[in-house]
Amino acid sequence: MTGYAPIPALLSPYAAGGEPVTRDIPLETPIAIEISGISYAVMMATPADIADFVTGFLLSEGLASVAEIGEIAIHPVRGGEGMVARTSLPAERMEPILARARRRLGDSSCGLCGLDSVEEALRPLPRLAIRSSVRPEAIRLGLAAMRDAQALGARTRATHAAAFLSETGALVALREDVGRHNALDKLIGALARQGISPAQGFIAVTSRCSYELVEKTVRAGCPLLVAVSAPTQLAVSRAQAAGLAMAAIARDDSLLWVSGPALDGE
Repeated sequence: MTGYAPIPALLSPYAAGGEPVTRDIPLETPIAIEISGISYAVMMATPADIADFVTGFLLSEGLASVAEIGEIAIHPVRGGEGMVARTSLPAERMEPILARARRRLGDSSCGLCGLDSVEEALRPLPRLAIRSSVRPEAIRLGLAAMRDAQALGARTRATHAAAFLSETGALVALREDVGRHNALDKLIGALARQGISPAQGFIAVTSRCSYELVEKTVRAGCPLLVAVSAPTQLAVSRAQAAGLAMAAIARDDSLLWVSGPALDGE
């Protein structure tokens, strides 16, 4: 799928009058994730790079390693109003999926799928074993490369992007979606499926930095997260606790370091 669709519209100034136009807008559709025949979550997402999305979602949820994820089969729902992505996990990985099915919790793309307590939502993150050595100039170059690569965003002006960039700022991979969490899951899944380690480089996102994006970045093993908008307090505290370097409000001429070696004068 292209990830967008044209619609007829009327371009109208605030004064009287208007001009008929055709505008491309992003697709958004429910995607059901089934694991070994059991429904786990239904996510609202742009229906592109779905295998990457499912892989990254399962990794971010801590449900499996990439080697444990079976073949991902994608099927349209009758009537074309959604999609089902089916995969399998080893039997020893199925208890969380079975427990979720028993609880029948509501689904969300916010990174809290399957959790039923505050303690579980705020469980400690693993401490990153590596520190980022990425320099500010590489971040500036990476943000420019990222802007140029957002084909869906350029066409629709209505999507988020997540990119992985090398330590020199070269673009390695980029994924787009109407949801910022989805875009990052797609990126994480794409890297895992291609055998690319996120340890040597950094992740950049086009959205504000909430704590779920910190969680996904840490669990992926990437030492630096760069966001073009501001972070939340919880995102900052979780990044600091996990040893994740984080820069926010990233622009061509400045960064706001909120976590990491830069604050220690390194």
